[in-house]
Amino acid sequence: MNNELIFLILTSASVGIIHTILGPDHYLPFIALAKAYNWSIKKTILITFLCGLGHILSSVALGIVGLLLGITISNLETIDSIRGEIAAWLLIGSGLAYIIYGIKKIIRKIPHRHHYSNLSNLDPSVNFKNLNSDSREIKDVDKRLTPWLLFLIFVFGPCEALIPILMYPAAVNSIIGMILVTSVFGIVTIATMITVVITTLYGLNFLRIGKFEKYTYVSAGFVIFICGIAIKFWGL
Repeated sequence: MNNELIFLILTSASVGIIHTILGPDHYLPFIALAKAYNWSIKKTILITFLCGLGHILSSVALGIVGLLLGITISNLETIDSIRGEIAAWLLIGSGLAYIIYGIKKIIRKIPHRHHYSNLSNLDPSVNFKNLNSDSREIKDVDKRLTPWLLFLIFVFGPCEALIPILMYPAAVNSIIGMILVTSVFGIVTIATMITVVITTLYGLNFLRIGKFEKYTYVSAGFVIFICGIAIKFWGL
């Protein structure tokens, strides 16, 4: 292993850490949704890992296609910018959807309880167990679709540093070098994502949110929305 390859590997590790920490979309959505849905640590790690893997592999695939077809870096960056636009709008749309859902959940929760209570007192023979079945089904579907939505967003999300900075210099050096550099970059990026997510969630456990817990969906939506805005308009 020559000095140039060693330098590229060290650079890939450094860039993997820096670009992840500077990109709040790499961890804030997982933190917000894990709190909103009360995901276990194992589930949170698994979802974060799979989304990070999709994020890296999609850029690796694009880079390999570019290498094979002789596409210039500038053209690949154009494609990446389009992917970034899609990911940003998906985050913005998802954030707004969660905000609306959270607001509806807050508005409907207490009044419905009183309404059902009064009705059951008037007519004890009526079975009200299924009155909320539709809302429960929607919530169950939402729980199942949310991880897939995150995965889709991260697949579309470009990994800007990987193609121009890492893959091309590594490919010029050797195929083995390209594999080593991209592997180190991917491992460090995903490890950083998981570390930030789990560490932040651990710290949040010490905060007493109490009566503010009902605002978790709205808060999650706001965080995701801001991440989309940051990508779209602030270039983060």
